[in-house]
Amino acid sequence: MSLSETITERARRLTVFAAVLAGCLCAPAATWAAGAPLVAQTKLRLTVIQWMPPKGAYERWDALGGEFEVTQSGTIMLPVIGSVPVANMDVSQLAADIAGRIQKKLMLVEKPETTVEVLDYPPVYVVGDVEKPGEYRFRDGMTVLQALALSGGEFRSPAEKSEDSVKLVGELQEFDADIIRSTARIARLSAEMNRASEISFPAVAPDDEMAKAIFAQERIIFAARANEIKRQTESLGELRGLLTAEVNVLQEKIKASDASIKSAEDELAGVKTLVDKGLAVAARRSDLERTLAGYRTDRLDQITATMRARQGITEATRNADGLLDRQQTEIASSLQSEQANLSKLKMQRDVSQKLLLKTLAASSPSIGASGKPSLAYAITRIDKGTSAEIVASPQTVVMPGDVISITIATTPPKDQAAASSAASQ
Repeated sequence: MSLSETITERARRLTVFAAVLAGCLCAPAATWAAGAPLVAQTKLRLTVIQWMPPKGAYERWDALGGEFEVTQSGTIMLPVIGSVPVANMDVSQLAADIAGRIQKKLMLVEKPETTVEVLDYPPVYVVGDVEKPGEYRFRDGMTVLQALALSGGEFRSPAEKSEDSVKLVGELQEFDADIIRSTARIARLSAEMNRASEISFPAVAPDDEMAKAIFAQERIIFAARANEIKRQTESLGELRGLLTAEVNVLQEKIKASDASIKSAEDELAGVKTLVDKGLAVAARRSDLERTLAGYRTDRLDQITATMRARQGITEATRNADGLLDRQQTEIASSLQSEQANLSKLKMQRDVSQKLLLKTLAASSPSIGASGKPSLAYAITRIDKGTSAEIVASPQTVVMPGDVISITIATTPPKDQAAASSAASQ
């Protein structure tokens, strides 16, 4: 094989590997297909509900449901109905089988509604000449090549690893962390915008401790901001209550002033008559007139104070309404900025991924050329208690619990070359 053909073959193989690596870096939390096999150690959740005509509603039978694990013999142990085999069934078929068993056991007229949900599959194990051999979470539809990508690719000596690749991987991890932070912040701002009681975060892998820590921080911020708004609203409400009470007191004072004014007016009218007849001195009338003027002045002061209190009530109400409006405006502005920041982070991550793929393609050794190092794939799988080794290709789909062996060979095994050729066709 000429040098140009060797380079072309190496670039082609690296492009496939790099595409899988990029998919693994960007892949969200796995969701399981209903048709995946239910092998040993698969964790299931069973839910049983039944329509109750007397109540006119569905009733959940928690005593029959719960979380169960498939045993090594391919069964699950359920309350009341006992051992149920799960071999050669998917979750929908298993749910129907359990419903029939419950109907027969409890002598029901109709089958109950049952659902079976896969909580987790057994992991896959990658061993051999890879960067990071170990246990990895199974994803439905996972191939041998994807498992290789998850384990860091084929093993290379430190001299073969470029400093740029390590730097780019670090940048990608940082971008992924920033994307999680930005996504969590958007979820919190959306909850504040909708005035929800709690935040709805996107689903993450159960073992993603960094995401859980970020979500916990956002919950603390969410609660603190909600408490701040609540305190300010309650403070304005208390101020309105005090001002309302002040208005009521002033109203009572005005009533008392009106009574005093009327009494003074009546007394002054009587004194005026006596003064006109010469039965009382004019000084008495002057004193009463001054007293009446004082009562009237006090009444005007009380009216003015009432108007000021009512103005304070109006201002407190306006401030309370404005507080919520300002909060919504601030949240909307922050939400727009954060969404723009998330788009920017995703674009930067994509650029770093492309640079990483180019770096890997430029720094990786030749693969697949005659006499050059190439990878041989094999899968050790337990079926019905028997362990069997299967010759695999990069496109072979793995099953939960598989042990994937990847070794560097001088020439590809004949059977594997045939398997690879058949898979490509």
